[in-house]
Amino acid sequence: MLTPAKQAVEPEFDTQHFRAALSQFATGVTIITTRDQDGSFFGLTASSFNSVSLTPPLVLWSLGQKSRSMPLFAENSHYVINVLAADQAELAERFASRLDDRFSGVDFSLSQNGLPILSGVSAWFECHNRSRHPEGDHVIFVGEVERCAFERKPALLFHDGRFKASPDSQS
Repeated sequence: MLTPAKQAVEPEFDTQHFRAALSQFATGVTIITTRDQDGSFFGLTASSFNSVSLTPPLVLWSLGQKSRSMPLFAENSHYVINVLAADQAELAERFASRLDDRFSGVDFSLSQNGLPILSGVSAWFECHNRSRHPEGDHVIFVGEVERCAFERKPALLFHDGRFKASPDSQS
């Protein structure tokens, strides 16, 4: 029987090796949207998203602690997690870029809280910013889902450093 360790041992690999290993896990792709203090829209691409609880309905995503948008997401009461469909790789790239106005020319509607819900997504979750948990070089955001909707369609995936359509999108 193993005795529980009080802390992890020093890793036997470097950051680049760890990142390459993580890239072998295919994830869905999301765009998290909110409003800035001046009322303008803001969004970013994130692949770190998953469910936490059904009751209450909780989801999580994470953001690098040094991200320029950290203060915005840490202070705002709400955000929308938009789950991208297989045909939305260009949208994912747009919201991962440093464009000043990522919403220019992008179709969206507004949630009950006035936040962007992107058109054509396979699902969206409007969340109350319930809690934040600093871990390593990221902060884990836990959102309590107030509203959500979905449309059954193939998903956009991120695997091995590239966007890909889910296998069911080829049928």
